[in-house]
This record gives sequence, C-alpha cells and structure tokens, in this order.
Amino acid sequence: MTSKPSNPIKLYRHPLSGHSHRVQLMLSLLNLPTELVEVDLMKGAHKQPEFLAMNAFGQVPVLDDNGTILADSNGILVYLARRYGDASWLPKDALGEAAVQRWLSVAAGQIAFGPAAARLVTVFGAKLNADDLIARSHALLKVMEVELSKQAFLAGNHITIADVAAYTYIAHAPEGNVSLSDYPKVRGWLSAIESVPGFVGMKKTAAGMAA
Repeated sequence: MTSKPSNPIKLYRHPLSGHSHRVQLMLSLLNLPTELVEVDLMKGAHKQPEFLAMNAFGQVPVLDDNGTILADSNGILVYLARRYGDASWLPKDALGEAAVQRWLSVAAGQIAFGPAAARLVTVFGAKLNADDLIARSHALLKVMEVELSKQAFLAGNHITIADVAAYTYIAHAPEGNVSLSDYPKVRGWLSAIESVPGFVGMKKTAAGMAA
C-alpha cells in the first residue's frame, strides 16, 4: 500500500460500461483522486490510433496512473488493490488470493457471457440469443445464491475486489431481463456493497425489466 497519487488518476471509460464502472467503483472505495475521461464508443473513439496506443484491444476501461497505463478491468482492480489498498482487498495468503481469483475468472466468464451479455441485447441492441443468455444468467445466480448463504461476500466475510468485479453486471441484470427476485442472498449482497463508504453506482438504463 502506497500513499495517494499527487495528481488525479485518469479513467478512460463509457458511463454505461460495467467494466468501466467496476474500476470507477474501486477508485471511489479507495478514495483516490480521479479524472473521468469519456470515450465516445458510438463514434468509434476507442478504435482511434491514440486510444489503441493505450489499449491495442480497443476497449474501455483504460487507467492512466500518472504515466502508468493499464487496460483490462480486472487487471486494474488487482493493481489498485496492491498499490493503494490493504490486504483486505486482495489477500496475500494462497487460499485467500485463490478465492478472489476464482471470482475474477467468473466475472470474465459466466458474468460476461451471462448478465453482461443479456444487457448488451437490450441496452446496445446486440444481435445475441437473449433466451440463452438469460438462462446462463440464472444458472450463475443460483450458484451465487448458495455461495452467499454461507458467507457475506464472494470470497469471505468482508468485501474484496471479487465483489467489486462482480457487482455491476449483477446489480444491472434486470436491464437485460434477468430478474433477481428469486435470489434474496444475492440482493442482500448487493445492498451490503452499496452500504460500503465510498460506494458509487453506475447510471441506470430504462431497459428490460428496468424500463
């Protein structure tokens, strides 16, 4: 853990990107000075040479920590936890770190190809199989419900970057027509994250069940 940066950390993001939001949320939870830089995805700003120089994959978010450039939301969470947080965010013991890594993989897997993708259909008009994505989402939520009946947070009994990585697309799952009504433990987990000092939400979209 190091002291706060002397200048604001720049976060290149889109306000409706859950990947961007998980980084914004972490920055806020750590109370780090932040400058939000909007990237106009509709106009293809993420495919322009100056952006591709920061992230060759042409995706938001990108973090500029006073000259240190990082891409990939989960990788950025690891960086922020190690550099500016304490060990509670990313445990240093083998078992604790593995528990967090498991959910980072879920965020990049089942969440990305479940509730996140279902929301792409309703919010961004993606040509994907909505029924399949909704079914995948509920399969994931059933697992999360069982896990969260055993402990308060995904990787234990306190918040970690696992929860930060998973929060946004689960919280906004109804925008993709994925109901959370059958998952009281998941809803309680969302509320617990929202009660942490420094929490900041992502802009809601009137889509799907949230319309």
